[in-house]
Amino acid sequence: MRLYCFESAGRERLGAEVDSRLVDLAAAHAAMSERVTTAPTLAAFPADMLALVRAGGAAISAATSTLNLLRQAPTTTTQLFYKFDAVRLRAPVRPGKILCSGVNYRSHQEENPGAKLPGTPGFFSKLPSAVIGPGEAIVCPRMTTQLDYEVELAVVIGRTLHKASEAEAIAAIFGYTILHDVSARDIQFKEPQNNQITLGKNFDTFAPIGPCIVTADELPHPDHLRLRTFVNDQLLQDGSTDQWLFPLPYLLAFLSQIMTLEPGDIVTTGTPSGVGVFRQPQRFLQPGDRVCLEIEGIGRLENAVIAEI
Repeated sequence: MRLYCFESAGRERLGAEVDSRLVDLAAAHAAMSERVTTAPTLAAFPADMLALVRAGGAAISAATSTLNLLRQAPTTTTQLFYKFDAVRLRAPVRPGKILCSGVNYRSHQEENPGAKLPGTPGFFSKLPSAVIGPGEAIVCPRMTTQLDYEVELAVVIGRTLHKASEAEAIAAIFGYTILHDVSARDIQFKEPQNNQITLGKNFDTFAPIGPCIVTADELPHPDHLRLRTFVNDQLLQDGSTDQWLFPLPYLLAFLSQIMTLEPGDIVTTGTPSGVGVFRQPQRFLQPGDRVCLEIEGIGRLENAVIAEI
């Protein structure tokens, strides 16, 4: 399934894509339950993505059955559908915590003159307050002149992981989305002996997520996906997840030895070469720029850059 959070008529809804349109899952589940009493039902269908993730297999089964019935239903169900251009997409999930992999692409390690080949995965946090959705503006703070971009494949955790094996870690993935790891490099690297990565990565709007969550069953090979970044239609990053230094099962299992990963948490997998700080000449984002991230099998996440008022 391709799952979305969207706003229509002033109300935020949990949706799924059906034949290039959006359907309100809660409304569709209620309508199909009335029509077909043998369909799997829930007493109360989850109201948002985080609740859906936490509800686990029963909610996914109910959603899948609802969509299958909807495809066979008569045209009287058209009121359940929305056109994409008639709604406002929101960030598909508000995670409890976001753990971002640092140097995890060989090409990114090679473009950074100061980066050695890591012996173990490195992670930093992005905070939920930085999250925005598709189409929302990235605000360029007055404090920075080095606003940078990074495309990242993001994993949405579907069940609790604590000191998990690699097999357990992979089985716990709910789905995948795109995360834009925006950075203020002059804040992040302001003091060489006192790395300010938390501050440089966590200005408001520095974590666009979207446009959707693709459930894990639809992306069986996350280690062979092309990912790209365009700024004003100029291609600046172009890589593949087959360049990972640490494979996804290892990343998740490694993290779970240190902290408990919970349903709805996001773990990202690093970025390929081409980031602005290491280009020659450097290329940083400016107000008026439009950034589009693409990951094969997921879609496009697009945000404009505006100046802080």
